[in-house]
Amino acid sequence: MISPPKEPTEMDDKALQDMVAANDTGARIPKGWQGAVLLGTALIWSLFQLWIASPLPFYDWPIIGSFGIFNDTEVRAIHLGFAIFLAFTAFPATSKSSQYRVPLSDMVFSLIAAFCASYLFTFYDQLVTRPGLPNTQDLVVSVIGIVLLLEATRRTLGPPLMIVAIIFLTYSVAGPYMPEIIAHKGVTLKELVNHQWLTTEGVFGIAVGVSSNFVFLFVLFGALLDKAGAGNYFIQVAFSLLGHMRGGPAKAAVVASGLTGLISGSSIANVVTTGTFTIPMMKRVGFSSEKAGAVEVASSVNGQIMPPVMGAAAFLMVEYVGISYVEVITHAFLPALISYIALVYIVHLEALKLDMQGLPRRSAVKPWHLRVMGVLTGFMVTAVIAAAVYFGIGWIKPAFGDYAGIIIAVLLSITYIYLLRIASSVPDLVMDNPDTQMLELPEVAPTVKSGLHFLLPVVVLVWCLMVERLSPGLSAFWATMLMLFILITQRPIMAFFRQQQDTTSQLRRGGAELVDGLIVGARNMIGIGIATATAGIIVGAVSQTGVGSVLADLVEILSMGNLLLMLILTAVLSLILGMGLPTTANYIVVSSLLAPVVVLLGQESGLIVPLIAVHLFVFYFGIMADVTPPVGLASFAAAAVSRGNPIKTGFVAFNYSLRTAALPFLFIFNTDLLLIDVTWLEGVFVFIAATIAILIFTAATQGFFLTKSRWYESLLLLLIAFSLFRPGFWMDMIVAPYHQLAATELVQPKSTIESGAAVRFWVDGVDGVGNERTFLVTMTLGQGADISERLAEVGIELINKDGKIIVDYVGYDSPAEQAGLTFDQVITLVETPQVQPIKQLIYIPTFALLALVMIIQRRRKWSLIHS
Repeated sequence: MISPPKEPTEMDDKALQDMVAANDTGARIPKGWQGAVLLGTALIWSLFQLWIASPLPFYDWPIIGSFGIFNDTEVRAIHLGFAIFLAFTAFPATSKSSQYRVPLSDMVFSLIAAFCASYLFTFYDQLVTRPGLPNTQDLVVSVIGIVLLLEATRRTLGPPLMIVAIIFLTYSVAGPYMPEIIAHKGVTLKELVNHQWLTTEGVFGIAVGVSSNFVFLFVLFGALLDKAGAGNYFIQVAFSLLGHMRGGPAKAAVVASGLTGLISGSSIANVVTTGTFTIPMMKRVGFSSEKAGAVEVASSVNGQIMPPVMGAAAFLMVEYVGISYVEVITHAFLPALISYIALVYIVHLEALKLDMQGLPRRSAVKPWHLRVMGVLTGFMVTAVIAAAVYFGIGWIKPAFGDYAGIIIAVLLSITYIYLLRIASSVPDLVMDNPDTQMLELPEVAPTVKSGLHFLLPVVVLVWCLMVERLSPGLSAFWATMLMLFILITQRPIMAFFRQQQDTTSQLRRGGAELVDGLIVGARNMIGIGIATATAGIIVGAVSQTGVGSVLADLVEILSMGNLLLMLILTAVLSLILGMGLPTTANYIVVSSLLAPVVVLLGQESGLIVPLIAVHLFVFYFGIMADVTPPVGLASFAAAAVSRGNPIKTGFVAFNYSLRTAALPFLFIFNTDLLLIDVTWLEGVFVFIAATIAILIFTAATQGFFLTKSRWYESLLLLLIAFSLFRPGFWMDMIVAPYHQLAATELVQPKSTIESGAAVRFWVDGVDGVGNERTFLVTMTLGQGADISERLAEVGIELINKDGKIIVDYVGYDSPAEQAGLTFDQVITLVETPQVQPIKQLIYIPTFALLALVMIIQRRRKWSLIHS
């Protein structure tokens, strides 16, 4: 973990790369045979991950048959074995340790740690015969393994996560001695190490499983894509398209960081990758050092909320929430997109405040109507190509049967070669030197043409995920295989098209870049592998001690049963933990502790909060910690590039990121923003309204709309933004969405509750530890002839006992049981939906108020211009 500099210092490129290495890939680069072992291990790790993700182990090979098949537990053990071995060899014990030699102690630790981590693989057959009955060898290996994992955590991620893990381990064994409100019976050392190390409940739990099955391949894909030159391509394209606008370099920085964020899971690496180029050019057009750094920080950190990778959290949500990967990225897409649009608007407002201009273009800028026509034409051509691909492949698969895969591969190869032919007709992209005095923007057409083939692996990835509906791991495997092919072949094929004579040397260069990309991908995974394993200790402690239900009581007391206050406490906890924990570990810890509590408290407050909304809420505030002073490491990285004050950069970046902090609160109360239960047409409408709302919110927080806003205008703009985000809030106050009925209506022979009605029950019952609670459940009744049949169809029977409506029977795995109903609960109130005007009617007075603010500001701006 790096120590933030106390004073702004000038850093060269090597120092910046060292900063990234210290946080992401390991600061140690040993020489000689030690370096070969380190790099060779990283290479083997990448090849192993590609092997287990591929269909090859299951192929019936001639003579030898199938081989190299591992179950999930064995894969997790091997995965952590590689990660912990590399943690001790690539990360020095202290800042004073040698960066060019691995001490004998670290070599011994790395071998012992790798043995302990792979113990479940090595002795798998013996361990499955004695579950829960560890022998002395098991206990010794487990204790040593946990201690070495904690030390690896300290080296790779710093002390905070290690300390949090130690606290939870201590809590597990010292339960009887804890304060009464959080006390438990405690566990023995034998029970602790068995649960944490020898089962899949602790270290080798879901988090490490997600890391080994999904995350590694996406991180490797991003590393290979960057090694091929896609990172530079994205930056140059963004600058060629946007650099001429007001504050153009800053707008380009936002877009470039967003594109880089698609393939990167690290905000610090994103800052350094794009920031070394974008920050100096932002300063050149008039941004201060702190504002230039803050724009890069805000856009790079937001890269982690952009699907498909989302800093590895998307794959964890699949397991924790229990929905498909496609659903996760669908729900996450709209908030991420409008957050980036708002950041572009922030940059535009800053440019207007300072009357900035863009950078000069080499060619004349076309009139606006021709540019609009160009955009529309590009969109139409893309749509036609997409339709041709979709329906073409849809025809090829049934027409050619088993040969369809070969046909598709041939067509993909022809497309790739054609795009390389286009790329070879223009010069290779070269990163401009940001320290030069004069700079012209790259031309749009040649820049775009130079790397169109980089889009093919991304298209394959999206196609496999969204159309073929393959697993994330298998989708990333096929995209990565195409990326490996591109790395090896792009340079020699382009040399052939350019009639150059060095195709052999270009082929060797491509092979070297391929190996380098595989090594970098593995080194990028060291921290994530260690973080998920250590976070598993915390998750294991929660499951073993039952602290989750205790925490629910504690948090409910602190929040006084108020859902909004509960969300604020969750946000604060995420920010605090995020100051020391990596995003992935922070998300695992806070979501495992507080996500169920938020859902439970929502039920008691009369609001059904989808679990995915809570998980995204926690994740958003976890990434905000990379921005938040005084610890936000991304801000220190950006300040090192901009030569500005890191603390001031952090505060400006936090101000720019307020929209990211507001969105989670909004989508908790308005799940339309997550595209939950909305049609395509409704989704488009939600996108338009949400985009307008976030732009108005941004104008309010920046104090500038058409001109500098007065305080009351900013308040009105906040009110307008809230009304656009949550029109239902005002409509519910005008016309209640539900009609309340006595619970006895559920047992009346002639009940007025219609078949198929989406009803809400207020229920008195007890929680898992026997505490009384009142909560809300929602169900859609069946189509029976009377109310008793309608209830029976959803798995519930009721009785009237002395005027109390009691749950007498709940069917196993029925909708009633899934909603949270069980025997002997008392239904106190029934709510049925009633006709309510569409909530979008609130937009009419909202836009009228917006028009009033615009008229006031326009008049003031006009008077200032002519005064």
